[in-house]
Amino acid sequence: MNDNSQGANWTQQEERGSVFLMRLMAWISLHLGRRVARLVLPPISLYFLLFAPSAQRASRSYLSRALGRATTWRDVYRHIHTFASTILDRIFLLNERFDLFDLRVHQKEPLMQVSATGEGRLMLGAHMGSFESVRAFGHSTPGAPPVALLMYEANAQKLSQLMTAINPAASQEIIALGGINTMLHMRTRLDEGACCGMLADRTFQKAEVTWLPFLGQPAPFPTGAFRLAALIHRPLLLMLGIYRGGNRYDIHFELLFDFSRPDLERGEAVQQAQAQYVSRLEHYCRTYPFNWFNFYDFWRPDHVPH
Repeated sequence: MNDNSQGANWTQQEERGSVFLMRLMAWISLHLGRRVARLVLPPISLYFLLFAPSAQRASRSYLSRALGRATTWRDVYRHIHTFASTILDRIFLLNERFDLFDLRVHQKEPLMQVSATGEGRLMLGAHMGSFESVRAFGHSTPGAPPVALLMYEANAQKLSQLMTAINPAASQEIIALGGINTMLHMRTRLDEGACCGMLADRTFQKAEVTWLPFLGQPAPFPTGAFRLAALIHRPLLLMLGIYRGGNRYDIHFELLFDFSRPDLERGEAVQQAQAQYVSRLEHYCRTYPFNWFNFYDFWRPDHVPH
């Protein structure tokens, strides 16, 4: 969430902000505990509200679309505070302190079918709420499959280092995208009955995008995750862990598209799956507007993910 008037790569800005905030919250959390750590969230949120003007503008632009009205400083503050809350909770979820949270699961049948068939699924999320809450469900619920995270290599290394410092076992559940062994590693985990999740609302390297209607205006979405789903020929799920305040997360699973159908034409299937994903993401952004954490101008042509 760093500001940069010179138009530097937004992906670098966003990740630096996230990593810095997570390191700060990790130190506070591991030394003081969650109850005390939550007391520092308001000043941290206020700091970013006052000193990250590009993030403020992006938040206002997005929230005005999602809320359907003009935004206020209170709205932007709440948006930033929700983001900071999920970063704080990430520390405890990675440390497997699931007892601290109220995880409420909706539409869990698509995920539980994985255990019944023994075949893993690819799951797509977004920079919305908390992926760690989804992972926590997989670890804390009897019969639920484990969940690994697919990430682009540079960001996987950053998060893996931080996760190793918090919980070395958790870092083993990251699969780096773009490597020679990525597909082999992913297929191995899927064949073991695990689910592999990735975030499909932006990308961190040059990639093909499709412009699709999103909150009233076309926006660029990378196609890579959907092409990957088509290659593995398995049902594709949507996963979202929505932060509801306090210690509560609502976890949602939906069947997005069934790539296992033998009658599919691949190119058309990719388009249909991506359109369904964007439609459902729009639905959740309107329902839980403060949970989407893309703090840059998502609709600007010169900010196409790369």
